[in-house]
Amino acid sequence: MCRCHGVAGRTRITRSGRPLIGTLGGVIHRPPTVGPGVDLATRARQLGRVRDAVLSGGRPPELPRPIVARSWQRLRDAGITPERCVHPSEVAGFTEVELRRLRSPLRSILPELRETIACIADAADFVLVIADADGVVLWREGARGTRRHADDLGFIEGADWSEDSVGTNAIGTALVEDASVHLFSAEHYAGRHQGWYCIGEPVHDPRTGEVLGVVDISGPALSEHPSTIALARTAVRIAESSLWREHRESLDHLREASAPTLAARGPALVVDANGWVAAAHGLAAPDRVAAPETGTPLLVPGLGLAIPEPMGDGWILRRRDTEPRIELELDFGESPRATVLGHVTWTRGLSPRHAQILRALVDAPPEGLDATDLSIALFGEPDHIVAVRSEISRLRKKLGSILTTQPYRFADEVHVRVVAA
Repeated sequence: MCRCHGVAGRTRITRSGRPLIGTLGGVIHRPPTVGPGVDLATRARQLGRVRDAVLSGGRPPELPRPIVARSWQRLRDAGITPERCVHPSEVAGFTEVELRRLRSPLRSILPELRETIACIADAADFVLVIADADGVVLWREGARGTRRHADDLGFIEGADWSEDSVGTNAIGTALVEDASVHLFSAEHYAGRHQGWYCIGEPVHDPRTGEVLGVVDISGPALSEHPSTIALARTAVRIAESSLWREHRESLDHLREASAPTLAARGPALVVDANGWVAAAHGLAAPDRVAAPETGTPLLVPGLGLAIPEPMGDGWILRRRDTEPRIELELDFGESPRATVLGHVTWTRGLSPRHAQILRALVDAPPEGLDATDLSIALFGEPDHIVAVRSEISRLRKKLGSILTTQPYRFADEVHVRVVAA
C-alpha cells in the first residue's frame, strides 16, 4: 500500500583571467526554481542561453544561481570540460555494489522510501535514486521509460555520480555543498543532462552529523512539478527519522544489556561508540560525551576522570580511582592560557577576565568561592553576580568540567599548577 506524504556569493568563473560570473551591471538574477505558472520549455531555453554565454565567455541574460556558479567554477578550475562529463568516469561491478550496499546505513531506509515515495514514481515519471557518500548510485527505482533514458546517461547502479565525474548534478553537488540541490535543465554542466531536472537531498547520520549519502529524484525536465521538491524533502525527513529511530532502539538494547553490570558498583555511564548515553547509575547523565577510545581517559561531568571499558556494542565509563589525575597548567603571563596535560593535551587562550577568575580560584580556599565572593574579587563589590555567572558559563564552555559550580572551584580530579604569574 502506498502512503504518499505531500509537504507543502559572489561567484566567478574565469576565462583568460576575466570574470564571467559575478556582479554584472544590468544582468537579471531570476528566482532559483521553477514554480507554479512557469512555462518549463521557455525556462529551459532561457537557462540554455545563460549556460552558453557563461561557458563561452559572453554576457549572460541573467546570472546563474550561486550554487550552480560555484559548481561550474570548481569544474573549470579542475580543468573539467562539459564534453568530458558524457558518462560516469567509473562504474562499480556487481560485487562492489553489493559490498557498498551492505556497508551503507541507508539500506535500512529502503522499505519506507519504497512505500512512501517510490510507489508514485511511475505516475509522476521520475526515478528515485539513493547514492552513498562517494556519489556511487546504490539503488534506483521508478518509471520504466525514465529508467531507460537514465541508462543512456549511465545513471545506473554502481555509477559514480560525483561532481568530478559527471559535472554539476544533484548528487555530486549536494555532497560537495552539503546542502539541498535542485537543478533544472541547462543548470547541469554537461550538455547531455540538459533534458533533466534533479533534486538531491543529503542524508545525515543523526548520531554524528556525518553525510551518509544523497536521496535524489530525477526526471525529464519538462515533466517537473513544483511539488517534487517537497516530495524530495519529505523523503529525507523519512530517512533521517528512520535512522534516528534505529539509534534510539540501539540505545535501548544497550541499556537492557548493560543493566546488571551498570548497577554492580559505583557511579557509571553506559555509552555507544559515538558517546551517546544509553544509561546512567548514580549520577545525572548528559545526553552525550566524547566518543570513547581504548585506554584514553575521559573527563565526564558529574563522574570525573573515567576509563572507557568495552562492553558489547558500547562502553561503560567508571570513575578512575588511580593516578595520574588531570593536570591544569595556568600561564598568567603576557598571553594568558590554560593547558590541560594528560593522554590528550590541549591549550586554550584566556581573556583577561577569565585569567582573573582562574587566578581568584587558585587563591581561593579548598571549599571554593560563591558568586558574591567572585564579584568582590573581580569588581571590588558584591553587586555583579549576574556578570559573574555569565563569565563562569563562558569559561566552562572553554574549559569544560574542569570547573565546578555551587561553589565555584576546580574539580577534585584536577591538579593546578601556575607556571607564570
